Amino acid sequence: MMGEHFDYVIVGGGMVADAAAHGIREHDAEGTIGILSEDVDPPYTRPALTKKLWTDPDFTWDKVPLGTAEQTGAEVRLQTRVTAIDRDARTVLTDAGETVGYGRLLLATGGHPKHIDLPDDDRVIFFRSANDYRRLRELASRHPHVAVIGGSFIGTELAAALVQNECEVSLLYPEETLGGSMFPSGLAARFEDAFASAGVHLRAGVTVDEGHVENDAIVLHCSDGSALTVDAVVSGLGIEPAIDLAEAAGLQTDDGIVVDGRLQTADPSVYAAGDVASYPDVILGRRRIEHVDNATAMGHAAGRAMAGESQPYTHTPYFYSVVFDISYEALGSIDAELETVEDWVDPLNVGVVYYLNKGVVAGVLLWNVPERRDAARRVLASARSLTRDNLPGLITPG
Repeated sequence: MMGEHFDYVIVGGGMVADAAAHGIREHDAEGTIGILSEDVDPPYTRPALTKKLWTDPDFTWDKVPLGTAEQTGAEVRLQTRVTAIDRDARTVLTDAGETVGYGRLLLATGGHPKHIDLPDDDRVIFFRSANDYRRLRELASRHPHVAVIGGSFIGTELAAALVQNECEVSLLYPEETLGGSMFPSGLAARFEDAFASAGVHLRAGVTVDEGHVENDAIVLHCSDGSALTVDAVVSGLGIEPAIDLAEAAGLQTDDGIVVDGRLQTADPSVYAAGDVASYPDVILGRRRIEHVDNATAMGHAAGRAMAGESQPYTHTPYFYSVVFDISYEALGSIDAELETVEDWVDPLNVGVVYYLNKGVVAGVLLWNVPERRDAARRVLASARSLTRDNLPGLITPG
């Protein structure tokens, strides 16, 4: 079935799509924009799903939608999956059999949650979407025992959110110390202690092999040979970039859809941005980043580029997390296996950690140090001119 033609088609309905639509409108007030999204909700602010919606009573659901259609005039089609791209005809095919034409195409397909062998049950959630949040919130209202699988950003934020909402929480993670793959040992120990002090049951050095339903409960079989019986399970093990559509269309992929400095693929009519894009960062080199600052900044830049702007994407994004009274931001490579230089104003509570790769600063962690991201970017940009001795005092709390 032949459908409409849009000047700009965006595949994916997340924060990248919203930012891209706004970017387009900065240069093209009249061009038609079609957003084709698999989600059941129009674009929304994703970080709230694991942060403010759980901990800030003044942050209500009405603040979650981004108002993309109203603000940009884009047509947002929900529950619409794009199954193929015809680059010669400049069309995409949907799962409803509709063919949609485009002048410029943006692939903002994001990623799919990593899965493990768990039962198909409403009480098992591979957390990613607003719909997942609603399901988990409804479960949490019963104050169940919830197993949270995974100790990175999503897992730790959800564990903190749930325990602060009167749930019993067991957090399972493969590291010996929570945060141990990212933070220096002393800081990781403090981070882990924040969860223990809040009442989270910590299961360090444990992964989940499989699970099954038994007597209205879910039983998890763990790598240490133990079994854990809980009322609900939420998995936060990260995502796999959704590159299948691009690969089938013959676009270059390498852990993501490969784009140039203008976020353009080898096909001049096709762009990619957000979690799914492998792009050349001007400071850090080629990489793929799965955090909200990258989604919004890159989406905005992609929209402007699609509408004719010639400037490259030069923003080096940061990532952040908030759990309990801890707020941290980071840029670059945050890997505990790298050499570190720690500069604490208040020991293990307020300070900066520099990560060095072969003596060169490759990452900066700001621990309870707000509004110093630009300073961290300057450090990374001038990393080769800095030595270990230069680093203490270089970034101070604002």
